[in-house]
Amino acid sequence: MKILITNDDGIQAEGIRHLVNWAKTKGEVTVLAPKVQQSGKSNSIEIHNGYEVQKTDIFEGVEAYSVNSTPADCVRIATLGMKKKFDLVLSGINCGFNLGEDIRYSGTVGACFEAAKEGMKAIAISTSFTTFENAIKNIDRVFDEIERRKMLDFTDILNVNIPEAGDEIVITNIGKAIYSDDFEFLPNGIVVPHLVCLYNGSRNMEIDTDATMTGHITITPVRCDLTNSSAVDIITKNVG
Repeated sequence: MKILITNDDGIQAEGIRHLVNWAKTKGEVTVLAPKVQQSGKSNSIEIHNGYEVQKTDIFEGVEAYSVNSTPADCVRIATLGMKKKFDLVLSGINCGFNLGEDIRYSGTVGACFEAAKEGMKAIAISTSFTTFENAIKNIDRVFDEIERRKMLDFTDILNVNIPEAGDEIVITNIGKAIYSDDFEFLPNGIVVPHLVCLYNGSRNMEIDTDATMTGHITITPVRCDLTNSSAVDIITKNVG
């Protein structure tokens, strides 16, 4: 199996090192990851300026490149630029969960959307801010569950979150946003965002936010199709 690995925390981040070490046991690994932190960049790409792509030996025995752009651009360079073919794209292991509607902002998940657009299956993997220990411990279990239930036969993208004490694996829907921002307007014209947590501590085990926050490993199928099909059906049948 040919595997492409990227992330949004940057090529020097701890999480990607753990993911590369694990993926090397599953197949032939190639890494293209951002040169610097790219969290919150979603599916953005650079279309106005050139950017640096440098080969690096940071991962022993793995072809790897540092890309001075976004996670989505890492996927684009690997596939459209280098003309490489992959069976699977892995993004992570992200330091911090990617949950609920906030995945719209995630560079980790954004890379997976780009992979799916190019016809590849993709898995985003995230864990708590405090430790990678449980993610490393459980990644084999998660991957085995994905293969056992043939999840990637039914969706192009899986969003996985592994909490610090997570053990039971559950399949979930996307929950509501758990973060927002208060904006501080400074006299010099600078606006400073301050993160605000919206999570209310509910316990709906059918959604990723609640299930992860209460200690479950969550796997959420995600799709690229933005079409509101029900609206299309209603509108096309509405003849006035």
